[in-house]
Amino acid sequence: MSTLRIPARFNGPPQSANGGWFAGAIAEHLAPGLPGPGAPSPAVTVRLSAPPPLEIDLQIEPDGDGVRLTDGDTLVAVANLSEPLPRPSGTPVTFAEARAVGSAYEGLTEHPFSTCFSCGTAREDGLGLRPAAVGDDTGAYAAAWVPREVSVPIGWAALDCPGGWSAGIAGRPMVLGTMTAQLFALPEVGQECVVMAWPGASSGRRFESSSALYGPSGELLGAARAVWIAVNPAAVRPVGR
Repeated sequence: MSTLRIPARFNGPPQSANGGWFAGAIAEHLAPGLPGPGAPSPAVTVRLSAPPPLEIDLQIEPDGDGVRLTDGDTLVAVANLSEPLPRPSGTPVTFAEARAVGSAYEGLTEHPFSTCFSCGTAREDGLGLRPAAVGDDTGAYAAAWVPREVSVPIGWAALDCPGGWSAGIAGRPMVLGTMTAQLFALPEVGQECVVMAWPGASSGRRFESSSALYGPSGELLGAARAVWIAVNPAAVRPVGR
């Protein structure tokens, strides 16, 4: 039986993993070595059942065409191969435009998880994403990103948080419930990338979003859709810890 341990630096909430990084690590387990030249990774859906703990060996067990991850008797997540995601229509904003709107990032004023690896304002070693509204009629958000390190989990982490901000996490704290993503290629360190995100349907505590990662020439590198669950941020703790 294999295991997955999330290093503490890849947190979202203070005591649990960044949902996108965690989901991407599972996707990498299902399709090691992808994406590669001319070979996109398969789409993978990850459903979180509990906050993923940090620095704990999670057990990975086969589950149909996917896997399930457990922490002792606690089910943490289930992951399965999924149908390919549709490619988003439209043209992304430029890197300069995405960087400019970052000054209006709502997390600069109030952030439910300021140490989040992906979008936290109190991190100097994270992705540094500052997603903000671009002001069009689709409700789109954009974030400029210059990768300092690249991996499949980091690609998923880049697709993660912008979706939450587009879905309305400002003033309504949320955590990732389900994420489906597909990477077509990985950017190179130092390239100027743009992450776009769009809000979807909502019902009660459930909110949907979609996101896309673009390279320096506007090429699509990855796409995702997600379901977010509104929570009390002080109550987000791994089970039994």
